[in-house]
Amino acid sequence: MDLDFVCSHAGRPVGALTRRDVARALLAVPTGVALVGLPDLRRALIAAGNPLSAPFWESAKATLGSIEAGVATIGDVQRWLESTGSEPILITRSYFVWPEEEERGPVAAEMYDLLVAHLEGLVAEGRIDPDALARGDVAARHAYEDLQEEWLDTPLPDGRVPRNVVTDEQDEELYAAYDEEEAFALAELRRLLGELPEPPRPEAELRAAAARLRKTLAEPGYPGNVLRACAGFEGPRLPDDDVELWLTVAAGVAGPISDLPEEEDTVEEFVDLDGELRHEDTVLASLCAIHHADWLAAVTALARRGPGVLASPERIARLIAESEDIEVESDDPDEVEATETLFTSVTPLWAALGIVDEDELLTPLGWWGLPKALERAWSASGE
Repeated sequence: MDLDFVCSHAGRPVGALTRRDVARALLAVPTGVALVGLPDLRRALIAAGNPLSAPFWESAKATLGSIEAGVATIGDVQRWLESTGSEPILITRSYFVWPEEEERGPVAAEMYDLLVAHLEGLVAEGRIDPDALARGDVAARHAYEDLQEEWLDTPLPDGRVPRNVVTDEQDEELYAAYDEEEAFALAELRRLLGELPEPPRPEAELRAAAARLRKTLAEPGYPGNVLRACAGFEGPRLPDDDVELWLTVAAGVAGPISDLPEEEDTVEEFVDLDGELRHEDTVLASLCAIHHADWLAAVTALARRGPGVLASPERIARLIAESEDIEVESDDPDEVEATETLFTSVTPLWAALGIVDEDELLTPLGWWGLPKALERAWSASGE
């Protein structure tokens, strides 16, 4: 751990090194090595005409000592790094979160570097006092946070707003990852279903279920309002064809298309931020929280076993945990219980569709239609 290492790590000559550069280099080596090399590094920087400051060196020694002793938290280390005056705050007051370095896309990396350069300029101008930050000065910290919030919302010369473009890039990456996961799940579903016989379509049962479904969808409240949201039905008009209606709604359970209408929220519920979610909102949230792999494991397991198999939330959770069709990371009872909890929102909707009966047993209609509904849910965005 010497001055050459710090310059190489920062990609800068010694005269241009900042407190942030030195701090990041110190954190890049084992703490014991950093502590041993700290005095020589300080002397080398003084000799090179870039002494930094006594408060910085004192804070570096204290932080490295805490790390070595095993008492420093990740937050403590991050706070110290931010106290150098040119390290972007990881989580801002407005809850903007910078992606981790290895997870930043091109836009986030560019904006991050621009902010570092901006902060370095403010340090040079005296608008940021790193020594006050190192001493834990509350007013200096608040001012530091304000400067970063202001920069995030100020358009760059090319018109881009840093906060917006970073968030947009993260959203695009999230959507791309989701689409990739869904495409893989769809391919696996088709492969696994291709190994099974095609179930017959129970015409009479389908017609009866569609008639009940039309009545349910026309009624106010649960489960009709949730099923309408799942299917994306916004008006009174429904598909005339029974097969189309049933598959659209069943597919929506696995991939909800829309949210509940806002007019269903009362003023009191809307302003009560601490209040509990309505049952319908909880159900939709649970449906959206179920992973593709869990849907895949559950539906293929039921398809293999056929009509009459128990499809209760508890049994589905166990089928998923024991599935050989997906990679199950853990058979942890807590994970199984969490999966069971999510599927407690699914089975009542399946019952309304006739997928399971009053005893939570898979029906011939569910055996025929559930795999088709899942395939439709995952095909909607890409085909």
